[in-house]
Amino acid sequence: MDLQAFVDGFQTMTSVISVEKTSDGSYGEIRIAAGNTRFIDMLKMTSAEKEFVADSIYDRYIPKDMNFEDLCYRSAVLKQPIHTYVHINKPDLWFNVFALPIDLEQDGKCYCTYSVEQSELADIDLLSSHSIKISTDVLRTCIKLHGTDDFEKTVKEIIRDIRIICDAAVCTIMLVDFETGSCSILATDIKANSTLKRVTQFSNFYDIAVSWIDTIGDRECLIIKNEKDMKYISEVNNPWYLTLEEANVDSVVMFPLRYNGEVLGYIWATNFDTKNTMRIKETLDLTTFFLSSEIASYMMVKRLEHISYTDLLTGVKNRNAMNNRVSSIVSGEESISDAFGIVFADLNGLKRVNDSNGHYAGDLLLKKAAILLQELFGNDDIYRAGGDEFMIIVSGCDRAEFESKVNALKKSAGDPDNVCFAVGSYFDDQGCDIRNAMHQADEDMYRDKDEYYRIHPERKHR
Repeated sequence: MDLQAFVDGFQTMTSVISVEKTSDGSYGEIRIAAGNTRFIDMLKMTSAEKEFVADSIYDRYIPKDMNFEDLCYRSAVLKQPIHTYVHINKPDLWFNVFALPIDLEQDGKCYCTYSVEQSELADIDLLSSHSIKISTDVLRTCIKLHGTDDFEKTVKEIIRDIRIICDAAVCTIMLVDFETGSCSILATDIKANSTLKRVTQFSNFYDIAVSWIDTIGDRECLIIKNEKDMKYISEVNNPWYLTLEEANVDSVVMFPLRYNGEVLGYIWATNFDTKNTMRIKETLDLTTFFLSSEIASYMMVKRLEHISYTDLLTGVKNRNAMNNRVSSIVSGEESISDAFGIVFADLNGLKRVNDSNGHYAGDLLLKKAAILLQELFGNDDIYRAGGDEFMIIVSGCDRAEFESKVNALKKSAGDPDNVCFAVGSYFDDQGCDIRNAMHQADEDMYRDKDEYYRIHPERKHR
């Protein structure tokens, strides 16, 4: 069969792919046996290789991609006609991809056509008979996202839907903050009786998440479905492979959550139904496209909330956050524990430091004061109530624990030449009146401040 003459008859960008069929039913080398002019021109534009040589190993021109290999194997060896979508992130392009088996098998090789047609997302035919189930699943996700008043709750529902679609053991959305070097789980759903060890149970899971960037590259996703794929991962990202092995993971489908070229996080399903890989891949591809936009908006809102409720100098919560919290407790919108304590800590000598050494020195003193409070009240809510005044709401402890914390603060913050607080406190073991507790703690603080200036009258610049 003249493969070049055959492929030259196609108007779309088309190649003939050969797949080596192995004795165990898997596949070996995958080659581009022939390509028409349009396909070869595309390779020259996207590849470092400027000359096309027929029957070359495919990754001479196309980056090694397990998803591409799986598609060619299914079409050439398993004789499945395949229509799917490919999303390339740089530049942001969508392609219709068609693979058709060729009735040809020689020298242990099977063949298929591989045709590519550039398309806009809006032009992708989601309502084709092949994609009616995918269309329904994606549409359901979009409706949930745009109709929700509780984004986090809705995402938990969506991740459960996705786990069921994938028939996976675990499905997770993880956000990554590369500035702070941290990860957070936005939503996860676990199949009943699953014993898989999850990524968050590994101490180095942020490092693992960072390693995915290079492993996935500019591909739309990463699919690991068998031992051959696992062997590839062991070669290109052995630290991650070792965690997969330890976690008893057999298969993974993972998509980066990208928005405007930035990786926001990842969505993945582990130990999924590999018999439905193509449908799962297409469903997640389109779902992730819409989900990324909503997550970007969610993260922006969270950043704005953080800015509006955080004292930017010290990093603790600001007066606005304190007032809202107190109002929420007073109105009954939030219930505080049966017993709670209030601490007021007023920084002695701040004005003197500002006047003598400048506001930079005063700002440094405030930062040191906030760090001390965070060390002693790390699990409690710390607010900068005013210029030199901090308030802490301490809940979930008894009177003895509360007094122990207050005494530790007084002991650590009594140096008049360093961080020195006037401290007032009040413990309410009935949990009935936060405004009264604040008033009592404030009065106690002023008594302590008066005592400080009685002992150090020369420092009285108020």
